[in-house]
Amino acid sequence: MMHDEPRDYITVEDDRGNRKDFAVEALFDMNDESYALLTAADETIVMKIEGEEGNQYLVGISDPSESEALLAAYQIAVEHAPAE
Repeated sequence: MMHDEPRDYITVEDDRGNRKDFAVEALFDMNDESYALLTAADETIVMKIEGEEGNQYLVGISDPSESEALLAAYQIAVEHAPAE
């Protein structure tokens, strides 16, 4: 099902200086940390939200297994959440 509501977009730059635009699909908390789920046409990534309200920034998760675990946990939570 496609959602038509406008999304926030951010540009992420990787270690090699490549820039890519991602849509912010979701923000969620896990283990007392905050995360953003970002999607592009061919990629879904999870980034950690650091900083205080009003001065927040995204930090890449360098451990692929941590990133995969967060993505899997998010998918499970979505599947088991009551539909709005």
